[in-house]
Amino acid sequence: MAEARGWGYLGRGPDRCSDDGYVVELSEDEFDDLVAEALDTLPPDLARLMDNVVVFVENQKPGRPGLLGLYEGVPLTSRGHYYSGHLPDRITIYRLPIRRRCKTREEVVEQVRITVVHEIAHHFGIGEARLHELGYG
Repeated sequence: MAEARGWGYLGRGPDRCSDDGYVVELSEDEFDDLVAEALDTLPPDLARLMDNVVVFVENQKPGRPGLLGLYEGVPLTSRGHYYSGHLPDRITIYRLPIRRRCKTREEVVEQVRITVVHEIAHHFGIGEARLHELGYG
């Protein structure tokens, strides 16, 4: 069984957001609420299929200051009968890189949504190439 490590989502490119030293002001609670709202927008049928996964919000990944999100775990498409007893998959959304890359609160809201969808897609076994095709890479 292969464990996937989606090395995260680095954003949609320089035309979307940039890191020029400016940081959109949001409290940790406000940012956490944006992540919760993004999760709440998942279609119910899709949300019900998520299994043994937890979502965390942290300031940033040590050694990877530009990383927006990270999926760590065994995608649903790779799980077999031997899967029982595993710790939950982990999706982490990073506050500071997103706040640094965006110019407005509205951009932060959109970037959080895109990043959450991107990392959840890894949980479902969708790779980077397909996410780029779908506009989430």
